[in-house]
Amino acid sequence: MSNEINKYTQDHQFAPSSQDDEIDLRELFSVIWQGKWLIVAVTAFFAIGSVIFALSQPNTYKSQALLAPASEEQGGGLSALAGQFGGLASMAGINLGAGGGVDKTQMAIEVIKSRQFASDFIQSHNILPDLMAADKWDRSTDTLAYDAAVYNAQSKAWVREVKAPFKPEPSMQEAYKEFSKVISVNSAKDTGMVTISVEHLSPSVAKQWVDWLIQDINKVMKDRDVAEAIKSSEFLNKQIALTNVADIRSILYKLIEEQAKTIMFAEVRDEYVFKTIDPALAPEEKAGPKRALICVLGTMLGGMLAVMIVLIRHFIKKED
Repeated sequence: MSNEINKYTQDHQFAPSSQDDEIDLRELFSVIWQGKWLIVAVTAFFAIGSVIFALSQPNTYKSQALLAPASEEQGGGLSALAGQFGGLASMAGINLGAGGGVDKTQMAIEVIKSRQFASDFIQSHNILPDLMAADKWDRSTDTLAYDAAVYNAQSKAWVREVKAPFKPEPSMQEAYKEFSKVISVNSAKDTGMVTISVEHLSPSVAKQWVDWLIQDINKVMKDRDVAEAIKSSEFLNKQIALTNVADIRSILYKLIEEQAKTIMFAEVRDEYVFKTIDPALAPEEKAGPKRALICVLGTMLGGMLAVMIVLIRHFIKKED
C-alpha cells in the first residue's frame, strides 16, 4: 500500500514540471505572436535605416600590385668572406657577420608599415587632404571633393573643430592611424610574392599611392644600404692604415671591394628590393561598401532587438 502511495506521489510531483515547460513554450510563442506588429515595425525601421545608411556610403576602390623580392646578389661575397676569413678577422677585432641576418624583403614590409615611413610618405607626397578630408569622388572629372567642415580646398586650410591636444590640421599620429586602414601589405608564404594594395574613394588616387609606395620603399632600402656601405668602407680604410699584417689587409681590401659592389648594384637598379610583376591599375569596379550585407545585417539586428523588446516587456508586466 505504501509503495502505491509513493508512486502516486512521485507521478504527481513530476507531472506539473513537464506541463509547466510546455505551457511556458506555448506562452513564449503566444507572446511573440501578440507582439508581431511591434516586431514588424521595428524590423522594418531597421531595414529602411540600413538601406539608407548603405546607400549614403560612398564607393571605395582598391588598387593593388604584385611584387617579387629582388635577388640579393650583393650578399654572396660577404657570406663567402665570413666563412673563409671569419676566424682570422675576429682576431683583428673585425666582425664579418654570420652571413644570415634579417630577411631584406621582410624588413622592407615592416618599414612600409612603420610610423616613420608613413609620415615621410604623407608629407613628401602631400596627401594629407586626400587621406583625412576626402568626401566624394567625381567620376566625370576624376576629382575629389573635400568635407567643407574639415578642409577648405580653396585656401588649403584645415578648419575642423577639435578638442586639445588635437589641432585643426591632423597630426602625423592621426594620419598614420588612417593610413594604416587604407593600405595593406601581404606576403605569400608559399611563393614569397608580396601584394601592396590601397583602398580609396578615387581609383586614380589608389593607383598613384601604390606606385609611390613601391618607388619609395625601393629608394629607402637602397639609400640605407648605400649609406651603410659607404660608412663601412670608411671604417675599413681606417683599419687598413692601422695594420701591417698582410692577411688582415687582404681581408680588408676584399671587404672594401664588396662594399663597392653593393654601392654599384644599388645605383644601377631602381627596383632594389621589389620587382613589379603585375603593376597597379585604376580599378573600374568598386571594392566597397558591401551594401547588401549591410542591409541584411541591419534587418537581422532589428528583428532580434524587436523580439527581445517584446519578451522583456511581457516578463516585466508578468512580474508586476
